[in-house]
Amino acid sequence: MTQQPIETIAVIGGGTAGWMAAAALARKLRDTVRITLVESAEIGTVGVGEATIPPIVDFNNFLGLDEDAFVRATQASFKLGIELRDWGALGDRYLHPFGRYGLDFDDTPFHQHWLRQRTLGDPGPLDQYCLPAVAARAGKFFRPVKDPRNILSMLAHAFHFDAALYAAFLRAYAEERGVVRREGRIIEVVQRPLDGFIEGVRLESGEVVEAELFIDCTGFRGVLIEQTLEAGFEDWTHWLPCDRAVAVASENVGEPEPYTRSTARTAGWQWRIPLQHRTGNGYVHCSRFISEDEATADLLAALDGEAVAEPRTLRFTTGRRRRSWIKNCVALGLASGFLEPLESTSIHMIQSGLFRLLALFPDRAFDPALTDEYNRRTATEYARLRDFVILHYHATTRSDSPLWDHVRTMEVPETLQHKLALFRGQGRFLREDEELFSETSWVAVMLGQGIEPRGFDPVAAAHDPDAIRRRMERFRDVVAHAAAEMPTHQAFIDRYCKAPPV
Repeated sequence: MTQQPIETIAVIGGGTAGWMAAAALARKLRDTVRITLVESAEIGTVGVGEATIPPIVDFNNFLGLDEDAFVRATQASFKLGIELRDWGALGDRYLHPFGRYGLDFDDTPFHQHWLRQRTLGDPGPLDQYCLPAVAARAGKFFRPVKDPRNILSMLAHAFHFDAALYAAFLRAYAEERGVVRREGRIIEVVQRPLDGFIEGVRLESGEVVEAELFIDCTGFRGVLIEQTLEAGFEDWTHWLPCDRAVAVASENVGEPEPYTRSTARTAGWQWRIPLQHRTGNGYVHCSRFISEDEATADLLAALDGEAVAEPRTLRFTTGRRRRSWIKNCVALGLASGFLEPLESTSIHMIQSGLFRLLALFPDRAFDPALTDEYNRRTATEYARLRDFVILHYHATTRSDSPLWDHVRTMEVPETLQHKLALFRGQGRFLREDEELFSETSWVAVMLGQGIEPRGFDPVAAAHDPDAIRRRMERFRDVVAHAAAEMPTHQAFIDRYCKAPPV
């Protein structure tokens, strides 16, 4: 068998996606491949992905990053979940926590016992049985421990950080490991006449950067994957009609909460992301129902602190490329697709795409079976994430504006209809293979937005209700005590990873 190993890779585009790709490839492939990254300082980056989800910890660990150093370098704070306000109905407020609810008894999900106990009395809010949720509400934080006998092992965390600083941090990491950066704007993509494979990109300077594998990180433009290779785009606007975001940074007011906040507005929703040096804010909205000027005014009026920069507008279409890998080009980040950052999945999709590429890494033969498998898995992941985001909009009783009337009454994908039917019946959720969001996430959003099961898993009724009640009460007390003993979020940052003054 003759191997044809890839020896050169070109990452086209910088920003978070480009430098994550360069860093991960340099870490995994070490000295066997020459990696070049091409970016132009004249082309700005989107930079809305400042909130993350727990898998980012795995990515940083894969790179071997020191977490405290990373937090300091990126002005980061910690995240235990996301608080959602006014989504199910005006005045509603709930938390989508990281981690899990309670302890499963005899392999029966904890929330099933909670549903049963609720028919017998008041077991208290489900959040009281989730350490990350209780800690987040109290403004507390601590890192999880590995000992499963310790209640702190049930913690899970992510970060809020400055995406530009993260890209710079990863750039330094990648360049230390041999990645070479080329500055310049692309004026031509050079293809092989015989089969259309990309041979190189020509820069304004006349230089041609050649490679055997190309990673397209050129954002919405998709210079390689779309403009050159014509991947096609699957538009999901009929389910997710928001197509604009106004973003602005503001001064911090008080200590940073260890969670992201999402507040549903008349024509979309507003994010609030607390960092050490500032707070990130944005209004994701639908241009059919509100103008950019009105959205900007609404956002500025709702800030907790004074704006420290001029608002900027991002225009997008929600959906994905029909193929993210074509010939010798793999698209990552916004070049591959876009889901609004409601559940902080943008950076995760870069990460999962990279790990998928490394698991299916080709040689110069570019076996079509690898390409097909990559595209199949990518399409599946996007569809499952799409359904989770649609759930937030569709599971509402709001009728106070045209947007909410539309999403409340629209027909949702069959895959989401199936999940809703299972949960409405007996509170069931069956996680599919490699599905990102867990039972905790789906249960949190469905219950948080008023989807009430008609019953519960009959297996839960096989347990003595008094014994279950006592176990639940003991666990709730342990959670409350553990949260009370944790330091505040700010105190933890001050002790371990406070960033130098800006």
